[in-house]
Amino acid sequence: MPNMQKEKTVMPEQLPDVRNKNFSEVALGYSEEQALNEAQRCLNCKNAPCVTGCPVSVRIPEFLALAAKGDFVGAYDIIKSTNSLPAVCGRVCPQETQCEGKCVRGIKGEPVGIGRLERFCADRAMSMMKENCLNESGKGAPDGSDNRGSSIFANDEDRIKVAVIGSGPAGLSCAGDLSSRGYKVTVFEALHKAGGVLVYGIPEFRLPKDIVASEIKELEKKGVDIQCNMVIGKVLSIDELFDAGFKAVFVSTGAGLPRFMGIDGENSNGVYSANEFLTRVNLMKAYRSDYGTPVRAGKAVAVVGGGNVAMDAARCAKRLGAEKVYVIYRRSEAEMPARREEIHHAKEEGIDFRFLTNPVRINADEKGNCRFITCVRMELGEPDESGRRRPVAVDGSEYDIDVDTVIIAVGTVPNPLIRMTTPGLDTDRHGCIITSDGVTTTKQGVYAGGDAVTGAATVILAMGAGRQAAQKIDEYIKGLSKKTE
Repeated sequence: MPNMQKEKTVMPEQLPDVRNKNFSEVALGYSEEQALNEAQRCLNCKNAPCVTGCPVSVRIPEFLALAAKGDFVGAYDIIKSTNSLPAVCGRVCPQETQCEGKCVRGIKGEPVGIGRLERFCADRAMSMMKENCLNESGKGAPDGSDNRGSSIFANDEDRIKVAVIGSGPAGLSCAGDLSSRGYKVTVFEALHKAGGVLVYGIPEFRLPKDIVASEIKELEKKGVDIQCNMVIGKVLSIDELFDAGFKAVFVSTGAGLPRFMGIDGENSNGVYSANEFLTRVNLMKAYRSDYGTPVRAGKAVAVVGGGNVAMDAARCAKRLGAEKVYVIYRRSEAEMPARREEIHHAKEEGIDFRFLTNPVRINADEKGNCRFITCVRMELGEPDESGRRRPVAVDGSEYDIDVDTVIIAVGTVPNPLIRMTTPGLDTDRHGCIITSDGVTTTKQGVYAGGDAVTGAATVILAMGAGRQAAQKIDEYIKGLSKKTE
């Protein structure tokens, strides 16, 4: 009989007044007893609605059934058959709007904690691997004999080369799937460390970087070659990759170019894009005293925006010693795109939310240093093209907030470098790569996915695009092979 407990098993967390002063992980994870209790809440529905909510089609009831019996490594193997980064997804996926949002248990209570259990199983298996208790990351063989498709190659010399540009979630997912199908995959990363947004964008307290490194190491064990400091579009062009013998290319370069608001004072000292601020904190380890890469957080910080990036920036600023941190958002809390969990955690940690508020000017002193930000109060009018009610300024409502640092987190767009150096690759007015089916571009042999196509989105949606691209690349190359027979 399933455990009919209506609420999720509570996951232990650091206390708010403790965690807002350190960068250690906020959620401490389940114990084995807690994991068993939560896994046993699954009803093992025959139609598995939870799977329909997962962009990478994790076989959720199967892994939960094994977890409920205490076979956490077996559960991990099931997850890994479709998800290359389970320890990451268990931490940062918006399960509440995806798999857990479809869970039947959520009708009369809380859904099963699928993400928490995915994290537990991944952490347990990876811990055992470190102790040399396991030799393989999963049951799929490196020659591609798992459920992702059989290899078309006889030996290593016959392996066909595929290039993946970008080592974020889309690129790593695609590389993992292609490697399992038998392809010789090379990932080209522009930065000095692999992981993309997982290492430069998401803070340590939400996603420890040793977790990301472990997941990447498992891909390298499968034969994926990752080359860092390779800016495709400068060091090599996509056409030059084809000239070098790569038969297909997957572009997963993300959306790393920050947007700004276009208001007066954005060039003042003490004004950051969230992209720069988080990169300095996360990738460059600005929060650690043993790294010579400090970042100025200031005493009072205003973060403009309402997404997960804004929450990450605000919570980092608090941990860096800011006495006061404001999140300024032009709509109401109900319209905020950030995860409810992230908003809740930010409030617990002392972040001051100013809803229905919009900055109109950043004011600096005679030396160009930010001193205060002028805002107007807003009210919600008719819905805009996104379906959300359009915010409208209230006349005569201007007021000032004293801050010495402003972080702009109002979105990002793809870097234009790939577009500018790749003839035949079409993009839209936002610089996003145009595809016919989500991954197939206008240039033969070139596929794309993740934020480079959709604009800024979630880790798991990018991974889903990576898997879809791997399937399309496999079909494309097999088609080329048939033409040459």
